[in-house]
Amino acid sequence: MTRSPLALAALATVALPGLDAYDVRRPLQPGTDFDVAVVIDAQRQRWVVRAPQHAVAGAALEAEVALLDALGPFADDGRLPFAVPRPAGFAHLPEGGRACVHREVPGRPLRLESLRPGPGLAAAVGRALASVHELPTSVVENAGLPVYDAAGYRERRQAEVDEAARTGLVPASLLRRWEQMLEDVAMWRFRPTVVHGDLSSDHVLVQDGAVAGVLDWGSAMVADPADDLSWLLVAAPQDAVDAILEAYLLRRTELTDPHLADRALLAGELALARWLLHGVRTHQQDVVDDAVQMLHDLDEHTRAEETAAAH
Repeated sequence: MTRSPLALAALATVALPGLDAYDVRRPLQPGTDFDVAVVIDAQRQRWVVRAPQHAVAGAALEAEVALLDALGPFADDGRLPFAVPRPAGFAHLPEGGRACVHREVPGRPLRLESLRPGPGLAAAVGRALASVHELPTSVVENAGLPVYDAAGYRERRQAEVDEAARTGLVPASLLRRWEQMLEDVAMWRFRPTVVHGDLSSDHVLVQDGAVAGVLDWGSAMVADPADDLSWLLVAAPQDAVDAILEAYLLRRTELTDPHLADRALLAGELALARWLLHGVRTHQQDVVDDAVQMLHDLDEHTRAEETAAAH
């Protein structure tokens, strides 16, 4: 069931007694597991209401709310140099579970192509990411979100590769490359940290040349910090990547991870395998076709790089 913006606005008025809803709008990026709307009150304050579409999303929302409650003090005292959503009220849903309402976090989505080298926004992104990885792991554990040790996380990655291989749709040379990296024990000696788990341009908000907010914490876990870096290493301009990593490493207290960037690049490649598996599991042929094309493009690119390196 998909709720209309008006139904979501009604939920917001239940969650926040006294809220005078003046206008309601769908966000530009609607979710797949949540119905989301932005409610504007009579004072022109903006509120986000999120209602889970199914029981699994409802359970994820409860864990995310517990985590956000724990993150609030870190944002207040500056240990997190950005805002996070602050749940302000809840409305119980007829089918079970509840909708959550929070003030809209100000800022606009980060545009990776706008990042430049030097001490500006790229460095701010690196510092913001490092601050997440410096959080105590107890904030995730106490919220009931997943916790992995390094060996367990490597096994999780191996299982993904095995499942992708069984589809018969991944180029053999890519599979060999992934297997070699997974078998390199030295690569997988890392200290697990809190990770956001779903960082993207839509989830990182910027304002006045700084990171203003980070959204959507429902995929947070204790796992490999390289995962949060992968989207930046893959998609940001290369000269900006250097600035991001330099600022990140300066902010981290754990500096004995020489394979961090290698694992981040692998995580970016395995994201294509997960996209393929999503298409296979949900019987979406267009997703499968898209993933297969991207995997073949990646295979050609990596083979060209290896040939150039050999010469």
